Amino acid sequence: MTRTDLADTDPQDTPTLGVAMIGYAFMGRAHSHGWRNARSFFSPPALPRLTVVAGRNEVGALDTARRFGWESVETDWREVLRRDDVQIVDVCTPGNTHAEIAIAALEAGKHVLCEKPLANSVAEAEAMAAAAEKAAANGVRSMVGFTYRRVPAIAYARQLVAEGALGQLRHVRAQYLQDWLVDETVPLSWRLDKDLAGSGALGDIGAHIIDLVQFITGEHLTGVSALTETFVKERPTGASSSGLTASSDDSGELGPVTVDDAAIFLSRLTGGALATFEATRFATGRKNAIRIEINGSTGSLAFDFEDMNVLHVLTGEDLSAGFTRVLVTEPGHPYIAAWWPAGHILGYEHGFTHQAVDFLTDIANGTDPRPSFSDGLQVQRVLAAVEASAAANAAWTPIG
Repeated sequence: MTRTDLADTDPQDTPTLGVAMIGYAFMGRAHSHGWRNARSFFSPPALPRLTVVAGRNEVGALDTARRFGWESVETDWREVLRRDDVQIVDVCTPGNTHAEIAIAALEAGKHVLCEKPLANSVAEAEAMAAAAEKAAANGVRSMVGFTYRRVPAIAYARQLVAEGALGQLRHVRAQYLQDWLVDETVPLSWRLDKDLAGSGALGDIGAHIIDLVQFITGEHLTGVSALTETFVKERPTGASSSGLTASSDDSGELGPVTVDDAAIFLSRLTGGALATFEATRFATGRKNAIRIEINGSTGSLAFDFEDMNVLHVLTGEDLSAGFTRVLVTEPGHPYIAAWWPAGHILGYEHGFTHQAVDFLTDIANGTDPRPSFSDGLQVQRVLAAVEASAAANAAWTPIG
């Protein structure tokens, strides 16, 4: 029998980048899973080291660190930026802190991955994009965490559109439907506070479908006509840190909901296609339904995240046959070759691994990651236009 010391077999020419994650709750755990699995299934040109997780609640941060294998915990994110063993800062905090943390990290020479939406305002997003551009001149990279881009079926849809399989784009329909706020006794959380979250369903989930439509089509939105609504204007106080699950403090006190519960808007793409968007956390029975349909002159495609391994495709000369159900699990499909045999489906968590691998690859290769902070700024401008249009009773509002 022979004994092999694994330390002696590690690739000596593959650099390791220390990752610091700021935030430890729902998104922190999703990102942790992604970083942890990046080297297990892929072979990126740089490997992640789960160096430190930071959070004001030391008990919560320690729990995430122990579960996912982070080496240490800090309770002050500023201390993270002073550490020489950190090369990447992953920002998973509420939106009101994104600008301060990301800009400081970039100025400290750290590569930055920042959760979406990029900021709580256009002004903050502009400052972040400017800081990212300045840092890029010194080889410091940045990326926004629009993770759904990295669902294989979505990446495949973009490929089909880029190849011209749909012809001239004419219609786009995009929905993000959830129901976790239907119960009026669900208590307040940071996601329902405009000062912390920036907006409600619009920024939290609407930002995703805005980015997905622009990603798949390769075009931008030019203007919007929008309505928003807050159905439940007061809720019990007391909430969990994640903002997705919570229990009331039973005091009987109510606090104001200061964000939208739902947003709907019309838009037009730069290529002329008409587009409709709906983002709501009040679609009773819909848990996480991201629905995208694109109709072109020679074909169509349709996607629903609640069946995330499938893309419905219609292309070719005979359009009377209807859609073909494509199971996007073949080795030739985006990201799939690193995982399981065909038909062994992927889940929500896999997109975070793809995100980590893509970011590590871009850093190692010295290429600019996408979506960039400039991409995040463009989405932020759409969000601002939606809010402005809704405030003006659905007046058409151009996007800067």
